[in-house]
Amino acid sequence: MTQQVPSTEPELAGVRNFRDVGGLPTVDGRRVRHGVLFRSGHLAHATEEDAAFLASLELHTVFDFRNAADQKLEGPDVELPGVRNVNLPLSDPADGAEFWKMVRDGDLDQLRAILDDGKAAARMTASYRKIVKERTAEHSRVLHALADDSVPALMHCAAGKDRAGISIAVTLLALGVEREAIVADYLESNAKHRRYRVRRSGSADTAYTPEVMDLLSPLFDARAEYLEAAFASIEETWGGVEAYLAQGLALAPESRERLRERLLD
Repeated sequence: MTQQVPSTEPELAGVRNFRDVGGLPTVDGRRVRHGVLFRSGHLAHATEEDAAFLASLELHTVFDFRNAADQKLEGPDVELPGVRNVNLPLSDPADGAEFWKMVRDGDLDQLRAILDDGKAAARMTASYRKIVKERTAEHSRVLHALADDSVPALMHCAAGKDRAGISIAVTLLALGVEREAIVADYLESNAKHRRYRVRRSGSADTAYTPEVMDLLSPLFDARAEYLEAAFASIEETWGGVEAYLAQGLALAPESRERLRERLLD
């Protein structure tokens, strides 16, 4: 079992799942540099203290992978002075709109119908595969921006787990980070203080019963099988990571080397 290193990161009051990706090892013996690549949930509810901390990171770019429906639900990110905000939605607002409305408002029978018997986990697996296969233009733009000038950078979606998780994983693949380390970083989103707060309509007695939370858990867990499905999609579609980066993301060797120089020690 991997020893858990105590976290020295701040627990921000209004921003979930924040962390520095620095320190992860590459297959050739280097490490991701601290202070250049961060990940989190959305910044819409950041407190003044949170915003002051984020400003102290001297970020160049914040990549927001939420769609318009997410932004309407949660609000826009807090303004950080001198920071470029880039919105690259990795999911369509119309895709699954009725599904997510049911998650928020549905009764137990409705939740059983859409989530029980492995349906929730299957939906997550399919989503990860789809994002990797269909959002190559967005991931290409992120990697080229990081290689050119956009660091330090923070990547986030709503919970900082799925869309941001995939984008961080893609970036780490391009850097040559060890696969086990990529998965371990992804699974950090399961820590209690990092998890997205599930919002449901109705009273706590009916909206958050143990059975309801069990049904919802596949949607809000970070599960290795989800990320492994994304990796499998790369293998099946392009034949491997090198071809995915070169053909799928149009990342030339010189751009990849610039990326590594900016983000690795």
